[in-house]
Amino acid sequence: MGTVIQFKVYGKNAEKATTEAVKRVSDIDKKMSVNIQTSEVSKLNAKAGVSRQKLSIDTYSVIEKSIAYSKLTGGALDATIEPIVKLWGIGTDKERVPSKTEINEKLKLVDYKDIISDKKNSTIMLGRTNQAIDLGAIAKGYTADEVKKVLLSNKISSAIINLGGNVYALGNKLDGTSWNIGIQNPLSTRGEYLGTINVTDKSIVTSGNYERFFIKDGVRYHHIFDPKNGYPADKGVISTTIVSDKSIDGDALSTSTYILGLDKGLKLVESIKGVEAIFITNDKKVYVTPGLKDSFELTDKEFTYEKGR
Repeated sequence: MGTVIQFKVYGKNAEKATTEAVKRVSDIDKKMSVNIQTSEVSKLNAKAGVSRQKLSIDTYSVIEKSIAYSKLTGGALDATIEPIVKLWGIGTDKERVPSKTEINEKLKLVDYKDIISDKKNSTIMLGRTNQAIDLGAIAKGYTADEVKKVLLSNKISSAIINLGGNVYALGNKLDGTSWNIGIQNPLSTRGEYLGTINVTDKSIVTSGNYERFFIKDGVRYHHIFDPKNGYPADKGVISTTIVSDKSIDGDALSTSTYILGLDKGLKLVESIKGVEAIFITNDKKVYVTPGLKDSFELTDKEFTYEKGR
């Protein structure tokens, strides 16, 4: 998963449920990580432009969902972004600012329409050699949903699942009140919040430019790339939080709305039933969709609260 994972699980089956949940996370990671050579995704990428790769239900369904969100967002979410991700190397010891020529060359390989799927046989093929997929913008969400299933099967009714910013609040706290989840201040260190939100049985996923980045010549380069130009997305948004029933939706939407920017991002969220959002812009304004106005509280006075548009 490439991140710190934290579970808080309450109930008499908590230990057993947590052990099973950790095993499930590891199972998904081994199938979908681009950093594991034996993963299904790595095998698929190695066969790009040559042949199909048979996939598990897990990996196939995540890729299928990714394609659906690519269509919905006009390509803002694109799993074939991996050549660009690798080129920049953010979060590795090879991070650098590539030349415009290098970026343009790799951009030719980025096109979700080249993902050829066969549901009947559960196979995927990438249409051209050197293409590669990265499920980093959606796999953690799927994993959180799967962990929730494991907990429910163990009769757990109160838990917090945190996969490095992908949070799922299961049920209520032990005293029967809603969970109070902090929304990260994107201008501060991890763990410092600008506000809180009260939720029950909801996924809360945040994407921001503070998660993985490096600074070169005074410029911050973060890990959320715009598939249209190959550079870190820069549409005036520094953090997006999606509140939804399913974490896979929150994961895909937090990334794509960050790339789309405030206006297009809000329009997208408002077009999807049961999904709410918090957008934070680089001028320290916080925009909250109507469904969250009673549950979100801004606590950092450096920011201005704008209730929707």
